[in-house]
Amino acid sequence: MSKNNLFPVFLKLEQLHVLVVGGGVVALEKLTALWKSSPNTKVTLVAPLINPEILGFQETKELTILERTFEEEDLVGKEVVIVAVGDIPTSEVIRTAAKKQNLLVNVADKPDLCDFYLGSIVTKGSLKIAISTNGKSPTFAKRLKEVLNENISENVEESLDNLQKLRTHLKGDFQYKVDKLNEVTASLVQNKQKKWYDVDLRKIVLYTLGVLGILVSGHILFTLLPPQTIWNSTYTAINELDVDFLYFMLGGFIAQMIDGALGMAYGVSATTFLLSFGVSPAVASMSVHASEIFTSGVSGLMHLKFGNVNSKLFKVIVLPGVIGSILGAYILTEFESYNAYIKPFVGTYTLILGIIIIVKVVRKHQKRKKIKHVGWLATAGGFLDAIGGGGWGPVVSSTLIASGKSPRLVIGSVNLAEFFVSLASSFTFFTLIGGSGWQTILGLILGGVCAAPIAAHLSKKLNVKAMMIFVGIVVIIVSLRIIYMSIFK
Repeated sequence: MSKNNLFPVFLKLEQLHVLVVGGGVVALEKLTALWKSSPNTKVTLVAPLINPEILGFQETKELTILERTFEEEDLVGKEVVIVAVGDIPTSEVIRTAAKKQNLLVNVADKPDLCDFYLGSIVTKGSLKIAISTNGKSPTFAKRLKEVLNENISENVEESLDNLQKLRTHLKGDFQYKVDKLNEVTASLVQNKQKKWYDVDLRKIVLYTLGVLGILVSGHILFTLLPPQTIWNSTYTAINELDVDFLYFMLGGFIAQMIDGALGMAYGVSATTFLLSFGVSPAVASMSVHASEIFTSGVSGLMHLKFGNVNSKLFKVIVLPGVIGSILGAYILTEFESYNAYIKPFVGTYTLILGIIIIVKVVRKHQKRKKIKHVGWLATAGGFLDAIGGGGWGPVVSSTLIASGKSPRLVIGSVNLAEFFVSLASSFTFFTLIGGSGWQTILGLILGGVCAAPIAAHLSKKLNVKAMMIFVGIVVIIVSLRIIYMSIFK
């Protein structure tokens, strides 16, 4: 059995100056972990392209950002260096330069190049536990952290305070104090046997009601829809599947690969793909929003869990966004007979979104301008999102971030609101045109599910800037084709 020879040390990081090289998702993870434990740490970050969420830290943290490539002069005055550039040769160059100045270096995902690891940390008040697997499995460390977080009481701080008071007032030599503290804390590790009657009545009642609810729901469901009817409907639906279903799966796969790797452009990618295959704008938008209900719901809950949602901003944008999406879905559906005129309009809209994607990459950091009437912005975003099958994020998020609001809170709040916007537009589409596009929806969902884990893996390896430019160019080309075919067909 190999031995872990690492020596655990707790640094007073707030007394040190940390240099982070890299501005992508990995750098964001490192910064988040660092400031979670030591919120007042001074950090200088160097990277030519900066994640918008990192820019948002400038409002609340002691963060200096240099939007350029790394230079050896950046090491001057630093004590700790974290490298998160995702390129081994570049990481080795930075590490060599740092070691010449006797600095401690951590290189993301490269244990052999690290002087120290950023392990999983459990914090309960004054109690802090660091977990290390010697760089072998961060996932195992993460799971162990979850176990400890769940099983260590939130009241441990009270116990530590009481032990500190006892330690202060104890008289006698060192050995006496140790023996006394051991005696007092022995109860913490004693296993208490539960009595057979020591049960949680609340849990029993909840489980019982849950089981009864499932039984009653099942009875009602199978009374209204007998199993034979369900089987016949399923069999008929399967027989209706044709080769187009595979194309829809491909569209969902491509769109989710783009969204998972870049964190944006699912709607515009999927809509552009569907329109190019002759799907009507209304069915394309309905299909995209129905499939987005699942992804935006999970994404919104995660942002809510991790404190990335500004409740005030969310309340301001959600209702106008829903109203705008319902209005957009209604207009698009009611004028479906004028598809010949609507398709060029939607193609022009996706063309503009493609240009916006490229502009977001190539433009320099611009002066921030405050925006008024956020509700009207959300209404316009929801309307255009329903009309074009995508654009809620690019329209609302980009504008709010450009106005100076925290990118982390904007992205979290807008993502959570997107669930309700997608739900409202999908419900409107289904009410007006029915479920005729179920093959398209199912294809997008299945394709997206297949792509999600691959995209998540690739997100740390791809050059985000190059990928965004590529996606923007593809969207522009396909949009121009849609406009041309609509006008000259």
